[in-house]
Amino acid sequence: MARGDNREDRDSEFVDKLVAINRVAKVVKGGRRFGFAALVVVGDQRGRVGFGHGKAREVPEAVRKATESAKRSMIRVPLREGRTLHHDVKGRAGAGKVVLRAAPTGTGIIAGGPMRAVFETLGVHDVVAKSVGSSNPYNMIQATFDALKNSYSPRTIAAKRGKKVGEIVSRRGEAVTEYAADA
Repeated sequence: MARGDNREDRDSEFVDKLVAINRVAKVVKGGRRFGFAALVVVGDQRGRVGFGHGKAREVPEAVRKATESAKRSMIRVPLREGRTLHHDVKGRAGAGKVVLRAAPTGTGIIAGGPMRAVFETLGVHDVVAKSVGSSNPYNMIQATFDALKNSYSPRTIAAKRGKKVGEIVSRRGEAVTEYAADA
């Protein structure tokens, strides 16, 4: 197998979503020169996701640059049963604030545009997300990534506390039963 084919296989495992394109104009002597800025989210739908920003004179070139940038900045997010988050998290970037909540099976992705693109490329199937404050796609994406970086699996928490995973997860179950008893 040639080296180029291997790279093609690696690239094909990623799903990319174009979140926003911004057209900007520079006024020069002969008129206006247009440039484009693209915001792209890339993920493998198995817990890895990244976002990138690219600028160029043509849209396809801006998208290509953004995609390359996104592949370089990927993070791994722990998922419960490969379908939702382990716990609720909050994130912020600039004036953009987001709240991400784990959801039961069958809920689907309840989230606004830019956040929806992140969850679809991440591989999350059930999540409830709310954006508060800025609706700027750049801030919403950065706030979502801030929240996802603060998401931990029970295994990680158990290792930090020096406990067993069963102790951490069983407490989560107890909290749910206590909540159900109060209702």
